[in-house]
Amino acid sequence: MRDFLLFTLAAPLASFGGLAGHERRGTGNRPGRSAVLGQLGAALGVDRRDPEGQAALATGYGVAVRTLSAGHPVRDYHTIQTVPRGRARGAATRAQAMSAAGRGLETTITVRDYRADVAFTVAVWARDGARWPLSALAAALHRPVFVLWLGRKGCPPAAPLAPRFVAAADAAAALTADSISAEQPGLSGARWRAIGGEIAGDLDGLPDPLPAGARLEEAWDQPGSRQTWQFRPRPVAILPAPEGAE
Repeated sequence: MRDFLLFTLAAPLASFGGLAGHERRGTGNRPGRSAVLGQLGAALGVDRRDPEGQAALATGYGVAVRTLSAGHPVRDYHTIQTVPRGRARGAATRAQAMSAAGRGLETTITVRDYRADVAFTVAVWARDGARWPLSALAAALHRPVFVLWLGRKGCPPAAPLAPRFVAAADAAAALTADSISAEQPGLSGARWRAIGGEIAGDLDGLPDPLPAGARLEEAWDQPGSRQTWQFRPRPVAILPAPEGAE
């Protein structure tokens, strides 16, 4: 048996990374590893300019996510200022490019993808050498240093994250045993439209061997450099809905 920190991510509108080109910003169907670690980092007050703190988050914890409600896709359009092609050469950031262009800016339409009416239960476990104990993560989620968003500003949580501890053989068992979400303040009476209730997570916290029906995928959501927005691939196991899931 091992301890798992569980908390709920639910929102009327959320975005979880994915395609991130200049003119379109996509979203995944669930919060990936980087999204969960970002929530923990914001709660702890780890600054993006703190490479040691970011590295401690990236290596010290395992993550698994159970889908309670995958919601439905929503697309939004923005008109933004942009730099004409060829005018941004040599600029290290968009701000530098905009400043160098002066009055020679143009406008363009960009697309933002979201998921509406989503809910997930997240399980986190500490790996060897973890910088913060799970109790410190739970305390930070109760009183976060930075404001928590589900992907973008304007995507606030629908309710407190309600961190709690579950002792179980693995993360899948912990997520299956958890039942607080439907009774949680702010979410009571919610009727989850769970699409299978799949569990997706890091291999070191899931059953070995994986259960029948499980599959492996590659996800580009392992944080690399937060300052340059670099991510690395990782294997993620997708487990079918636990027995008894809606």
